[in-house]
Amino acid sequence: VFSDPEVAWIGLTEAAAASLGFKVRTGRFPFSASGRALAMGEAEGFVKIVADETTGEILGAHLIGPNASDLIHEITAFMALRAGAKDIEHMIHAHPTLAESVSEASRAVFGRPIHALRLP
Repeated sequence: VFSDPEVAWIGLTEAAAASLGFKVRTGRFPFSASGRALAMGEAEGFVKIVADETTGEILGAHLIGPNASDLIHEITAFMALRAGAKDIEHMIHAHPTLAESVSEASRAVFGRPIHALRLP
């Protein structure tokens, strides 16, 4: 959705995945922790990845914030390949970029974000 801030999503919500019987893990990264978003003056929003706890497969993603309409494509490609959050985590992302927020959200699925506080 080309709004301000932009909104993009693919796949299942956390609730929908749980209702289908998946054990769900989510990773969330706020744009307020992104150096690039801060430099742009657009730190509102987040990237959220919904993954299967057992396999790590990405079940869905939700983005609100700068360039969400562009950032969703990386997650879409990984989902098409039935890849997991760890696969995104292991892909190198330049710093500081908005795309790095996708990597951070995938790392957060397993409690390993680099540029955000580790929340319980």
